Amino acid sequence: MTEQYPKSPASPLARLAQVIARAQRFHGDAAALDKGEQAALARLDPEAPRPHQVGALARALVLAGITADDWQPETWQRWALIAHGMALAGHDGTSRLGKQLAGHGDPKRAVSESRVTRFLTARGDAFRQQIPRLLRLMASRGIAPNWL
Repeated sequence: MTEQYPKSPASPLARLAQVIARAQRFHGDAAALDKGEQAALARLDPEAPRPHQVGALARALVLAGITADDWQPETWQRWALIAHGMALAGHDGTSRLGKQLAGHGDPKRAVSESRVTRFLTARGDAFRQQIPRLLRLMASRGIAPNWL
């Protein structure tokens, strides 16, 4: 049995990934984030976002069609962490995350087993700290994770 992953634009994660990855077609393009907003998301601290980072996150969520009217602070932190990760490492939905962590069979691009174990066993604050570290490592090796 094969698993199907939501790849349609109906998925909120897919829409957010498209918004964050989309480059402005011209100066002042209102349908895409500008370079400053993309940089703000890449530098975002989900635990203590600065005003310009909150603005960039809110604009990305609005462009993705994700309504945040009645969210609790924890929900904002989760979406901030996801947007931060997408801005850091991008999105590649063509292969599964496990294969991406294994570097597509290339040992020089693979994430070490101990780091993956640390990531998978982390909970709470430790988990939230592991995500950006892992994503920066993947980005440095030219691997964009599958967020779906």
